[in-house]
Amino acid sequence: MSTEQNHERLIATNRKARHDYHIEESVEAGLVLTGTEVKSLRTGRASLQDAFARVEADEIWLYHLHIPPYDSGGYANHDPLRRRKLLLHRNEIKRLFGKAQQKGYTLVPLKLYFRHGVAKLELALARGKREYDRREEIAKRDADRQIQRAVRGRRSNAR
Repeated sequence: MSTEQNHERLIATNRKARHDYHIEESVEAGLVLTGTEVKSLRTGRASLQDAFARVEADEIWLYHLHIPPYDSGGYANHDPLRRRKLLLHRNEIKRLFGKAQQKGYTLVPLKLYFRHGVAKLELALARGKREYDRREEIAKRDADRQIQRAVRGRRSNAR
């Protein structure tokens, strides 16, 4: 009996990205990391807070991914905010570049994780939300909560 298990260990998520952007599509990318960066990630320490990606000369680079220095790294430790190269197929890079050139689109990292022992990043093509979009989304969420409360209250009264 073989069961397919998802060997994925989450390191960091960018929860604010889903609040600030409409996510159009996402791709999984590998990262070029140094040894101390990988060791620091294995301890579960990283921040995608202000991170973004940019296409430069047929390569995608990730900026502002904060990986804190490894505690036992010594003199060979890495710069926590250095830019890091993302690994994607050439046709994926061209497709993302073409779409990211359109007005209002950007490349935003959604989550950082280990899959089968290899560090991966979920990169999304996203369009920025306007202020009224955010307010509308919050109002819809509140209305859904009130409906759920009313339905739950009605069920308990019917018994």
